[in-house]
Amino acid sequence: MSTTLPSTAPTLNTVLAQASAAAGPARAVPSGDRARLLTAVADALDAAADTLVPVAQRESHLPEARLSGELARTTFQCRLFAERLASGALDDVRVDHADPHWPMGARPDIRRTTVPLGPVLVFAASNFPFAFSVLGGDTVSALAAGCPVVVKAHPGHPELSRLTASVATAALNAAGAPAHLLQLVEGEREGADAVRDPRIKAVGFTGSTHGGRYLFQLAADRPDPIPFYGELGSTNPVVVTPAGWTDRAEDIATGFAASFTLGAGQFCTQPGVVFVPDADAFLAALPPLTTGPMLGDRIAAAYATALDDLAARDGVTVARRTGRGTDLPEVALLRTTTEAVRANPSLISTEVFGPTSLLVEYGSLEEVETVLADFGGALTGTVQGGHVLDEDGRRLLDVLAGHAGRVIWNEWPTGVTVTDAQHHGGPWPASTAPTTTSVGTAAVNRFRRPVAYQNVPQQALPAEIRDR
Repeated sequence: MSTTLPSTAPTLNTVLAQASAAAGPARAVPSGDRARLLTAVADALDAAADTLVPVAQRESHLPEARLSGELARTTFQCRLFAERLASGALDDVRVDHADPHWPMGARPDIRRTTVPLGPVLVFAASNFPFAFSVLGGDTVSALAAGCPVVVKAHPGHPELSRLTASVATAALNAAGAPAHLLQLVEGEREGADAVRDPRIKAVGFTGSTHGGRYLFQLAADRPDPIPFYGELGSTNPVVVTPAGWTDRAEDIATGFAASFTLGAGQFCTQPGVVFVPDADAFLAALPPLTTGPMLGDRIAAAYATALDDLAARDGVTVARRTGRGTDLPEVALLRTTTEAVRANPSLISTEVFGPTSLLVEYGSLEEVETVLADFGGALTGTVQGGHVLDEDGRRLLDVLAGHAGRVIWNEWPTGVTVTDAQHHGGPWPASTAPTTTSVGTAAVNRFRRPVAYQNVPQQALPAEIRDR
């Protein structure tokens, strides 16, 4: 059952009308002023931390330290986009001055820049109540692009969503932002209806493959199809090479244990499939496995069902399963072989959202490459190799780059830093738009579209493409 706003809240139609009315004023806000607005939001969220974090802790069951760090990440992200806006680093500008001698014939003066798409609908995620929620990456990048944002709150943390939206909108209003630049709606039906509404010009989504596919189809089936930027499912394969196991067995085992149980396995970058040369030795090297509570009963139930389903498939056995019968989720390691995966490739593409990973034992790296050839898309792909990059490591990195949005050497995929070079996306089903990222400053490009100005007088050009 979805949580709804109080009866005094505006209707969806009112919210969308206000967002549409805000599009023109938002587009007119100069980059420097957008930077100032994002900084004001960051300052307000930091100031409200003592109010926000306890509510987040109560609704999400996540520990205080994790939530405080996540809030710090959220405000850092606001300030990073603000800094890049102020410096002009987010401008995508190309200028070709008139050239009568251009080989294709006389070239007119053409200047290319980007403009905001218009109102953006953002679906908040469950697993990051701050960083991928009301003021998460989708919202911040859309605001940086100059778009009004309507956030569809996640039912897992409704009170926090309302508080965060209240703090942010108060800060925006005090800083002189256009009215209704940021608004909040609740309810599954409201979210779906908003995707269909012609006043929404793009959608950002983080969540399940099933839910994302449904909304993606809604966006595509509109009379005017719109971009749908969905981050969906990913099993994030890891390959432990023979050299890696020889050189770094203890480091690999302890690093994996910490990574796949982090946040009760509720990270989109959790290493869900690990190719190992010796499953018995790998299991013997692991430290005790523990984890914390899951985000809510609905997620815990879905996790238990997905775990039981994968464990019951042909060729899969349970290698370790702890915590059954307690209030905490089970921590499980399943095992199979490359032969079983060749017979049923879905074994390595089935995401289990929780503290479970599938160990795939191989006899040769050629077997791993054969299996990966039929693999779909992932957010990340990791090679755990030896102390020195060898030919096996180079070849596997290249193979994984064909399937993943981020490839990693001798580190673990959990933890997605916010920076200019970050890419958080990948081929289907990792995302619906693999050429774009939902983390990092390049995310702003999702919510802007190019416009070329030909032979337009200087005074009518956007500031960033005028002659300086």
